[in-house]
Amino acid sequence: MPALTPFPAIVIGGGISGLVCAYRLQQAGIPVRVLEASDRPGGVIATEEQDGFRFELGPQSFLSTEPLLELIEALGLKNELLHADPGAPRYILFRGKLVPAPLAPPSLLTTPLLGARTKWHLVTEMFRRTTPPPNDESIAAFVRRKFGDELLDRLVAPFVSGVYAGDPEKLSLRASFPKLHEFETKYGSVLRGAMKSRPAKGTPRPGLCSFREGMETLPRALGARLGDALLTETTVTGARRDTSNGNSWFEVDVTRNGHRETLLASALIMAAPVQAASEILKDVSDKFATPFARIEYAPVAVVAAGYRLDQLRNAGNGFGFLVPRSERLRVLGTVWNSSLFPGRAPENMACFASFAGGATDPELFSKSDDEIAEIICGEVGRILRITGPPVTYLVKRYPRGLPQYNLGHSETISALAVAASSIPGLFLTGNYLSGPSISSCIEQANQTAEAVRVYLASIGVAGVGAVAHA
Repeated sequence: MPALTPFPAIVIGGGISGLVCAYRLQQAGIPVRVLEASDRPGGVIATEEQDGFRFELGPQSFLSTEPLLELIEALGLKNELLHADPGAPRYILFRGKLVPAPLAPPSLLTTPLLGARTKWHLVTEMFRRTTPPPNDESIAAFVRRKFGDELLDRLVAPFVSGVYAGDPEKLSLRASFPKLHEFETKYGSVLRGAMKSRPAKGTPRPGLCSFREGMETLPRALGARLGDALLTETTVTGARRDTSNGNSWFEVDVTRNGHRETLLASALIMAAPVQAASEILKDVSDKFATPFARIEYAPVAVVAAGYRLDQLRNAGNGFGFLVPRSERLRVLGTVWNSSLFPGRAPENMACFASFAGGATDPELFSKSDDEIAEIICGEVGRILRITGPPVTYLVKRYPRGLPQYNLGHSETISALAVAASSIPGLFLTGNYLSGPSISSCIEQANQTAEAVRVYLASIGVAGVGAVAHA
């Protein structure tokens, strides 16, 4: 036995996945520690104020799914919640002009984005039966096979850039959009499957939300609830598993405030990005390195900019716009934050957040922040007919911004699951497992927390009640 009694649970990584998992364990009465290397919790969720503007430097909003709303209620944040107008139009840049994105089946048949041949493919798809290929298929291959190149280039590829900053030629349909694969497998038609799977009338649909003080409100609230259980500026340098005397625990080496120590835990929850996770777990098992190495990340640059309203000629109300690669621009898309939510810009001002880089343009990261801002603000300025440069801007670059659910991703995640299940007390959570969105991360973290609780109860450690979801 170790000289000290192992702590029930240690979470490595204080992004949204690690914070939610730790909070759920805390709710269940299980003492927990969260080890975060940076000086703040939240990972890529970051809100920054500059010159009176409230800029989002990571996710710009989230979908109001039931698990997320339950978490917001439990944290006492319901009165801080902001709902975007569900009818806020979205646009696609097409031949230099903003065209409303077709968000409902009828508009697909009237949009100028698509020609008659593509519209015919859409109309007749539900009357044809196809079978998915036996091997993993890219999003691009799926769309070409079912609907043609035009739909891929003008609608699907820009949407994929907006969600994953990814390359549709590499992204796996089964891993990225499993429902589409399921619909074709079960019904032989995507449209037929979508119609049969529609929610009952009156079922509320998730909408876009944020908070009065910005997206960072959520991780700040989680951090406040965790209190002393959250340790920032704490670097984990390694971990080992000890099974001496018939018992099992983890030894976690950390450095904090220049001081080195080893913490002991009965359960270890790995919530760090895969590169850090692979390094930390190398002495726990050699089964993680290969599957972790298969997971690629896309670099993403966020350019947040503020303008005077009198500079804007073509930025009306709405969500923003996406840019097909065929437009030969470097901006992937722009969100009109001050149109979506109040309190984002001073009076008579507006602010936007634009995204660039991604899997199709990693070379952008060779440029300085000012060069990136000049390129992206210049392109957005031409699209929206903005006069003059922004009055202020911020650039945030994420060299490993979003995990890519590329071909073979499902097999990679299965291999990680097998590796983790072979080590009692070790659990994985993060945005590379079941979706990169905030809502997906929260659902996955909830499930992980319940699995940890069940494990600790099974070995007679700190099992107090079930993990609460409200």
